[in-house]
Amino acid sequence: MSFGANSILDMGRWALFASQVQLQVTGENIANVNTEGYSRRSVILEEGPYIDYSPGQLGTGVKAREVVRNFDDMVEEMYLGQAALKDKWGQLWEQLKSVENLLNESSGTGVSNALSQYFNSWNEVAQRPDNYGARQTVLNDTATMISTLKQVDTDLSLMQQRINKDVAAQVTEANKLMVEISDLNKEIQIHHVEGENNANSLFDERARKVRELAELMDIKTIDNGGGNFTVMTTAGQNLVDGASHYALEFNAAVTTTDLRPDSDFEGSIYFDGNDDYEYTVEFLASSSGSTLAGQATSGANAAQFRVSLDGGVTWLSDDLGNERHFSARDYNSRVNVEGLQIWFGSSTDSQGTPTGNFVPGDRYVISPHQGLYWVENTSHAEEITPQLHFNGEENSQRLTGGSLAALLTFRDNYVGRYRSKLDELAETIVWETNRRHSQGAGLQAFTSLDGTYSVDYTDKALASDSTGLTFGDKLQSGSSFVYVYNESTGLLASSAALDFDGSGATFNPAIHTLEDVRDAFNRTYAGAINATIVNNKLRLEAENGYTFAFGTDSAGLYAGLGINTLLKGDDPGNMMLNEKITSDIDYLATGHVNGSGEMNAGDNTTALSMYALREVSVTTRTAAEGATSQSILDYYNGIVGNVGTDVNRAEFNQNFYGTLASDLNERQQQVAGVNLDEEMSDLIKYQASYTAAAKLITTADAMLQTILSLKP
Repeated sequence: MSFGANSILDMGRWALFASQVQLQVTGENIANVNTEGYSRRSVILEEGPYIDYSPGQLGTGVKAREVVRNFDDMVEEMYLGQAALKDKWGQLWEQLKSVENLLNESSGTGVSNALSQYFNSWNEVAQRPDNYGARQTVLNDTATMISTLKQVDTDLSLMQQRINKDVAAQVTEANKLMVEISDLNKEIQIHHVEGENNANSLFDERARKVRELAELMDIKTIDNGGGNFTVMTTAGQNLVDGASHYALEFNAAVTTTDLRPDSDFEGSIYFDGNDDYEYTVEFLASSSGSTLAGQATSGANAAQFRVSLDGGVTWLSDDLGNERHFSARDYNSRVNVEGLQIWFGSSTDSQGTPTGNFVPGDRYVISPHQGLYWVENTSHAEEITPQLHFNGEENSQRLTGGSLAALLTFRDNYVGRYRSKLDELAETIVWETNRRHSQGAGLQAFTSLDGTYSVDYTDKALASDSTGLTFGDKLQSGSSFVYVYNESTGLLASSAALDFDGSGATFNPAIHTLEDVRDAFNRTYAGAINATIVNNKLRLEAENGYTFAFGTDSAGLYAGLGINTLLKGDDPGNMMLNEKITSDIDYLATGHVNGSGEMNAGDNTTALSMYALREVSVTTRTAAEGATSQSILDYYNGIVGNVGTDVNRAEFNQNFYGTLASDLNERQQQVAGVNLDEEMSDLIKYQASYTAAAKLITTADAMLQTILSLKP
């Protein structure tokens, strides 16, 4: 190769092209200074090849090798993790503030005020037990308390329904982003040639889509170059794998089976009801020493299982802390577990007969609400609904970040927990009120009375898990007294505790059924009271010439069956006043039957006991917190306090993770962001380079003209 004017001209041409590329890239940077997701571009220059020549090695100029995007992958990966947590806690904070506003007691119209009025009305009627105005005030304030509890519970339920709609919309958006990212991977695979043709715009678009996906759920990425790019949840479920993509589904209630290899059980688990918790059912070793757990049957050899509401970290226990065990029953003996009825049937028929035996470790997971699932293919779906263990730790195999995790966590672990505690508050109010009222007396005795609580089976022990009696677990062994009066004279005709065997045996909830209670009434008060069972509830009717009233009931039998009670139901949704009292206010129990068997209009014993309930410590129990002892007012104030604490925690975490995400984004912008001052400086520099390259070409041209003008 010879050197001269031609080589200088060629060198100028490449320099001119390099400067032109630099100017164009700089112009692109300036034009996209405000474009979201745009990464600053720069041109990589390299020297042309060198040629050995005399008097020494000479260069051939410059070459614009490639246009690259300035982007820090490591910082971006860190940012995605913190951004998912920021969006999770930010979304939680926004949602929790709405609950805080709902439970705001400053207006004086909240639950706390309604509870106080309820108790105060009993204090007022205690001063004037036979005053109908005071008695009516009790009913009015009771109705106000019920409606206030019901309204709060309804509002919380509506929040959960709204969350379901939001989750469904975000699942659709997440699936759309997965498709778009996989499509971008295909485009990058086509257009990107490493070191020669960088698909910078496609890379930027993909990074922007990945950031949008990280706002919805916690993700991590694996970049093996070009279109070989993988996105997965932090728990490991693949969302995008190169050109392939997966999907999320927001499905209704489902059950998952996990039987041991040596289990020969043939059948399925079934349930009825709904709950905000996920139920893990695990079978236990047989007490007989057999390697089998047993069968699903109504007999005594039924397999035993335990239940967890937090993924198997903790198991349901009783008030003494003992783990609760349940029997595997068929449809006709289905078991009540917290908010669900659970039973086992054949694989094709819920009321069919299952076969085979369970072995210890066999598991079922019941999700009695809409849940989020990762779908790998048509035959495999894995639940990734966020799950918070009762010890406060998150299930790391599920979603833990992003707005999807926030919404589902808010629905189940926050609103679900508040509603669970509100249900327990309502149940405690009903039980403690009825426990006192059922042993009291009003202004007149009864001629007939219907129980308000039914059973599923009249021939099963009232405390059995299969009976279906709302307050069956609160019944105790003890005596239940009834007083019979002559209707004409009002004088006491007889009084005795219910006799359950003809020899004076008292009530035992582990043995006695509703039929036994009916028979005990008919045996003890033959000729005075006729007891029957109507619609699986107890009905009492006085024989001609008699009336009856109720006395001490150490068993809680009357309250459990809804006999002589003020309230019905067991949660805010079904809680109401007993129609027997609202239709005749004389039956409001303010007094009691004294030692002489008398009902006195001026007696205020029961009314004072009701007012004292304001300060009395009562036992409450929820699956998440176990048993606690405090007053009803303190318990509700604790719910309000929990909401306030949760709001503050969410705000703190949102600020904390928001700061971390902002710092990481700032670090990324330092690399990828466009600085106009820097670009303007480069513009001047590249313009000067372009001018110099043009001057070099002009000089080479002049040299050629000189040579051409030479004459031989």
